[in-house]
Amino acid sequence: MDTDTGTDAGTGTGAGERAAARRMWHLLEPVHAVVYYAPEAYEEAAALGYGTAERWPAYFAWRAAPLGAAGAEETTAAFHSFSPDMVARYVPESWRIAAPDAVLAARTRAVTRTYAALARTRAVTRTYAALLGPGADTPGVAEAATLARRVAGAAVPAGPLSAANAALPWPGEPAAALWQAATVIREHRGDGHLRALREAGLDPVESLVSFAAIGAAPPEVFASRGWTPTAWEAARSRLAARGLVDAAGAATEAGRELRAQVERRTDELAAEPWRVLSDDEREHLAKALEPFWVAAIGSGLLPGVNTLGIGKV
Repeated sequence: MDTDTGTDAGTGTGAGERAAARRMWHLLEPVHAVVYYAPEAYEEAAALGYGTAERWPAYFAWRAAPLGAAGAEETTAAFHSFSPDMVARYVPESWRIAAPDAVLAARTRAVTRTYAALARTRAVTRTYAALLGPGADTPGVAEAATLARRVAGAAVPAGPLSAANAALPWPGEPAAALWQAATVIREHRGDGHLRALREAGLDPVESLVSFAAIGAAPPEVFASRGWTPTAWEAARSRLAARGLVDAAGAATEAGRELRAQVERRTDELAAEPWRVLSDDEREHLAKALEPFWVAAIGSGLLPGVNTLGIGKV
């Protein structure tokens, strides 16, 4: 593998392509993730019968529904970072509450309602409101949906989540189509990230411990993945034995380099579908996405510190 300034011999992916893929991920991730926190999505989940005192019943239903009535083991493998015990609390119970097809229909409604609600917030200008409002069909949102859908169509499925989302029918409403394209692209990136972690010899909990060790987020943020303190400490001990963390749990130079390799490899794999767009088309998409990004970030719904390390790595 190359340095950060060269080209990877295995993929032919240069630093510029990696940087572009990461930039587009930073723009698309809030567009995708805001639905997991939106009141409108909670209302749709409650209408199906899911509890809403915490976000996890709806989260597992929304995200796993493309897999069909998947069991706990399949869902744990697809999600990777969650404790098997945590997944088992919600899956397959999710499908006893509502069938996956009903969840998917509600998810699309949640997306449309969430974007419409964002358009009404004070954080969104009139232009943004026109882009995000119900039935939005302005050139900006239509262009964003069309370009993002081309990228999604070029994303060769790298794992179960990207494959399942890519196989879904496309919504007719442009904003909903944009969300689905963003979802296919981010799950494709996520599946590639899991491949990079496996190549680095990091199991699910080690992946989180090593990420916390480089300062991506405090360890308590990763508690949302359901691992016990005992499991966390055992993973830290395994990493220490490999020389990847020190006695205090901070990453060593070797640990930082391994995580840098993981991120570089993730960007290389994520860059592949973006080649379907020219540089000018990618820039047009970035500009078209800005209203969605501003609306999602400005909503205050998304957590300031996240397990993905956006803004940290």
